Formats: sequence, C-alpha cells, structure tokens
Amino acid sequence: MPAKPQAGAQPGSTRNTHSQLATLAATLAAACSLATPAGASELPAVNLGLTTFIDGAPPAGPGWYVSEYLQYYSADKLRDKDGKAAPLPKQDIEVTSLVSQAIWMSADTLWGAHYGVTLLLPAVLDARTDDGLNNAALPKGNTGVGDLIVGPFLQWMPIMGENGPIFAHRFEIDVSFPTGEYDNKRSVNPGAKHWTINPYWSGTYWVTPDWTVSTRLWYLWSGKNTDPNPNGYTGYGVANARDMRPGEAFHMNFATEYAVTPQLRLGINGYWLKQITETEVNGHAVSGSKEQVFGLGPGVLYSFSQQDHLFFNAYKESHVRNRPEGERYVVRYVHHFK
Repeated sequence: MPAKPQAGAQPGSTRNTHSQLATLAATLAAACSLATPAGASELPAVNLGLTTFIDGAPPAGPGWYVSEYLQYYSADKLRDKDGKAAPLPKQDIEVTSLVSQAIWMSADTLWGAHYGVTLLLPAVLDARTDDGLNNAALPKGNTGVGDLIVGPFLQWMPIMGENGPIFAHRFEIDVSFPTGEYDNKRSVNPGAKHWTINPYWSGTYWVTPDWTVSTRLWYLWSGKNTDPNPNGYTGYGVANARDMRPGEAFHMNFATEYAVTPQLRLGINGYWLKQITETEVNGHAVSGSKEQVFGLGPGVLYSFSQQDHLFFNAYKESHVRNRPEGERYVVRYVHHFK
C-alpha cells in the first residue's frame, strides 16, 4: 500500500493514518491464535489462552486424543508501540478460527515419561475489519487451512500423594511447517510463509485434591518470510519489503480452578506475551515493532466422563502494544479413545 498520508493524519505522528490502516489490517491475524498476518511487525499467531485447566496432565491414560478449539476474537482498539489507540473513526475487528488437534501418547516410557506426538491444523473461518473510512485500499482477509504444526512430547504422569495427585508436567517442541494458504496481498492469512519453532513446558500442581494451578511457558523463534507484502511496512519507513523475520518472544498461559462437583470446575485463566527482539525487514531491525499483550478472565470445565471434557474460557485484554486490544472466547472439546 502507498505511504501517502490520508485525511485526518496527525502532524508529527510516527505513522500516518494510511499506515495505521495497513497495520490494522495486518494485526487481524495476530488477534486470533493460529491465524497469520501478512503485514508489518506482527508475530506469527500462537496459543494465547487455548489451553488452561489441568494443562500439565492428560485427562486420561495413553492412547489417542482429539481436541477441537473454536475461537472468536473481537476488538475495537488498535494499540501502537506506546499503547495509544490509532486515530481512526472505527477499529472494529472480528476473527473466527478453528483448530483441530490429534494427540498420540505411547504406553511405553522414555526417561520416565510417556512419549508421543501432537498434530494441529488451524483454519481461519472468518476475518473482518472496519476502519470507519470505507477504505477500498484496506486488504481483506484470507480464509482457509493454515500451517501444519507437529509437536513431539514427553509426558510425566502425576506424582501421587496420600490424597491423590500432587504434580504432573510435560515438555513439547512444536514446529510449524509453512504449508498453509498464503497471499501477501491479504491482511489475514491462514499460513505464515515461514517456519516457527515454539517449544514449551507445562505443569500442574494440586494445591488440594480439588484445587489446581497450571501454567504453560513457551519460547518462540520464527524463520524468514521471503514473500511479505512489499508495501506493508511503509509505516516504519521501509518502502519495499523483500523479506521479513518476526522477532523472538516469550509467552505463557496460566490458570487455576476448583472442583465445585466431580464434573464441574470453575476458575480463572489468562495469558501473557512479550516480544523480546525487534522484527527484521530486509535484514534490518524495525525499531518500535515489539508486541505485548495480557489477557485475563473466567473459565469453566465440565467433564462428561474421564474420556470427554468441555472447556469454555473468556479473556479481556490489557497492557497491549502493537496489537489489537479486545476480547477472546474459546470453546474446546477433548475426547480420549479408549
């Protein structure tokens, strides 16, 4: 997109209004986990709040699991590097995505842990944005199947005490392959057009038999996209982008819940993301491109049996930089095949 200022641009601002429109479109994907942006300074989408209660332990024993995540994200603010909202009449964003997951865990052990592998395949179902200016130049979203994610893992089963489990944990290395649909002219893409490596450690501690605390901690590394939107970085002074590599980041999910009944658990869940290095465009760091976000809200887990579980989690975002600020809702269903 051209860098020419539009009506309403604020004199002396770091980005003109047109560049903010470009960023608004680009950040659609970052708003929704496992959908990917084509525009400026955005991290690849990651797991933000998809996994929550009792995350460090499997709900049942070895074998096959399937899990479906349906996610809806909406936002009405786009925050810049200083946390200020873009000066636009509207900043409405809506993204709906679906993530399908298959997990296999062996009955055998390695280093005292059950080994296995998980496969995830995300899809963008719908992506919409409205800047209030009826801007025809604002690129549209691209729906479809995203990048395949493969994650070998080691799962340590719960350490048992006199009154039940005490602690369980897991280590996994998720690798995202650039197999998804991608168009550098689109604001939202199911595919990232680059590799990512996203290892994590997850643990659950039983404070009491009915009360648990869980966390999942990631490090994110991204490869180079050699086909970015060439005009997607004009707001940062780059006229012709030939390649782009997102910065490195840490992120985490955390949750605590209490068993009201043997089937029903209620609690609080959240997520946090912090980019630690700048995004690189044409081999040079883009100053002011680091992202951050914090989300917090309530959650519910209902277990129909040991084999079937339904999660609902909601989040309100704050402390946002270089991303949209909004609300996220996740419905997750998990089934274990005996």
